[in-house]
Amino acid sequence: MRGSESARPVNGLGRHHARAGAGPPSLRRVRIASLLPAATEIVTALGAADDLVAVTFECAAEVRDRLPVVVNTAIPHGLTPAEIDGWVRDRAAQALPMYELDAHALAALAPGLILTQDLCRVCALPSGTVEDACRLIGTDADVLSLDPHTLDEVLESIEAVGRAAGVSSAPLVEQLRARMAAVDRAVSARPRPRVLVLEWTDPPFLPGHWVPELVTRAGGTPVGGAVGGRSVTASWKDLPEADLVVVAPCGLDLAGALEQCPAVAERLPGVPLLAIDSARFVVQPGPSLIDGIEALAWAFHPDAVPAPSPGRVARF
Repeated sequence: MRGSESARPVNGLGRHHARAGAGPPSLRRVRIASLLPAATEIVTALGAADDLVAVTFECAAEVRDRLPVVVNTAIPHGLTPAEIDGWVRDRAAQALPMYELDAHALAALAPGLILTQDLCRVCALPSGTVEDACRLIGTDADVLSLDPHTLDEVLESIEAVGRAAGVSSAPLVEQLRARMAAVDRAVSARPRPRVLVLEWTDPPFLPGHWVPELVTRAGGTPVGGAVGGRSVTASWKDLPEADLVVVAPCGLDLAGALEQCPAVAERLPGVPLLAIDSARFVVQPGPSLIDGIEALAWAFHPDAVPAPSPGRVARF
C-alpha cells in the first residue's frame, strides 16, 4: 500500500489544478473519472455520484454496475497470497503495470476531472500512467492525485476532492471528525490491548500510513508498523508480541480475510485473531476508515461502543 503528498495536481496537466488548502470550493460541476476506489467512495459520500462518468473494477458494485469501467487489474485470478506477492515483485522488477487503463474509453467519456494516486502501484493505477495516457489522448482534464499517509491527510483528500468537484466537503468532514471523537470518548478510560495488524500474510506485512492510527483511535496499542510510513515485510519469528492479531489482507473483504486466518493461527498459536474487511475499512483511504475505527473499537471494547453492521469484522 501507499506513497507521497496527500492531494496534489499532476504537473503539466489540466487547465486548473485543485490543491489542498487552496481557496473556496468552485461552483462549477465537472464530469469525474475516478481511477481508484477511495476516490469513488469520496465522490459518492460528497453527494456527487451523478457526476461520475468512469470508475475502476474495484469500485463499489452500485457504481461499477452503472458506469463504464476504464481500469482493470493485470493480476491473474486464483493465485495464493504467496503467488500474488511473487507476481507483484516480479512485475515491479520488470517495470510492468499492475493495472490496465482503457485510455480510448476514457477519452470518449470526456471527463473534466480525473482522480488518481501515486500511493501504491499495487493498490491502484499510478498517476504517471494516467499522465502518459492523458498526453496520448490529448485531454486537458484536471488530474488530482490523492496520496494520504495519515488520517488527517485522508480528510484533507476529501476536502481536495470537494474543491475540485465543486461541492462542499465541510459537512462530511465535520461528521467524520465527530464520529472519531465519539469513539475517543467511549474508549478513553479502557485498558488498551496490544494489537498487531497484518496487512498481508504470506509473507507477513506490517502496516504503515494511517493503519496504526486506526488501532489507536479504536482503543488499542498498535505494535509493529509506523504511522505515516510504508508497509513493510517481516518474518514470522520477528513479529512483535500482541494480545490480538487483526488479519487485514490488503484488498480483500471479510470472507477473504477469514480464509487466511487458519494459516495465521498455525504460525501464531494461542493468539486471538480478528478478521476484518480490509478492502473497505482498513486500506481504502476514504470515509469508510471511520467505519473501520468503529468496528475495531467494538472488537477491542464490545461493551463500550455499538456493534458494527454485519460483514465488517469477525473473530476467528
